[in-house]
Amino acid sequence: MELLPRDAQQLPQALYTVKETVQILRLSRSEIYEQMSAGRLRYVKVGRARRISERAIADFVALLEQEAEVAA
Repeated sequence: MELLPRDAQQLPQALYTVKETVQILRLSRSEIYEQMSAGRLRYVKVGRARRISERAIADFVALLEQEAEVAA
């Protein structure tokens, strides 16, 4: 029995856990939390859990690239 229509099963993941974000960005768990606390990596809270959107990850990477260009 399928819970979601076939089209919905092909959608990209909208929110990632901190653990998944660690794997995507190849940063430590503590670094992810530090970046979230500093406001550099946006997140939403779902109950007590923090979730990071794909857009927030892309924006964070863009911020790092921008900072690297300025520093160069």
